[in-house]
Amino acid sequence: MSSYLNALDPEHLIAETLVEEDALQARISELGEQISRDYEGLEPLLVGVLKGAVFFMADLVRRVTVPCEMDFMAVSSYGSGTDSSGVVRILKDLDANIEGRHVVIIEDIVDSGLTLSYLVRNLQARSPATLEVCALLTKPERRQTDITCRYVGFEIPNRFAIGYGLDYGERYRSLPYVAALDESRLPEDLI
Repeated sequence: MSSYLNALDPEHLIAETLVEEDALQARISELGEQISRDYEGLEPLLVGVLKGAVFFMADLVRRVTVPCEMDFMAVSSYGSGTDSSGVVRILKDLDANIEGRHVVIIEDIVDSGLTLSYLVRNLQARSPATLEVCALLTKPERRQTDITCRYVGFEIPNRFAIGYGLDYGERYRSLPYVAALDESRLPEDLI
């Protein structure tokens, strides 16, 4: 797969832009203000889900005006294609103890909700004072589990999203906007 993707022009697999850069940054500012109001005096712990949420979390934390800490987890549920495998693995756990803490999971995208549901259950078992979810993107059409996100950036259609931290084959994360992958241009063995 990498030799095929390396040969591609970065714009080649972009079908359309789903969320423009200016809209992303404006909504992230609003989310930062909302989190700051909601956690006034509480010093929340923001838990970024690697790798996809890195760009979102970096921009969001700069807009949160209350003291907060950051930590990261890495979980995996995607195989090599464009659909979730349904199997969730923790690849990197938290460094911080979250017992009694106000925790906000920072997620790039909620698709089926299976990975996030697993993560919420896992963290809830560690006895945080509160546990909420902030997702940049959600795909309500794909939801397979009932998961509540207190903070949502954008609802997007059922398309494979790339850019602004979201990848396909570890490519396209650095795009400053969110786009839909043009799956019609992928060879069958990569889908």
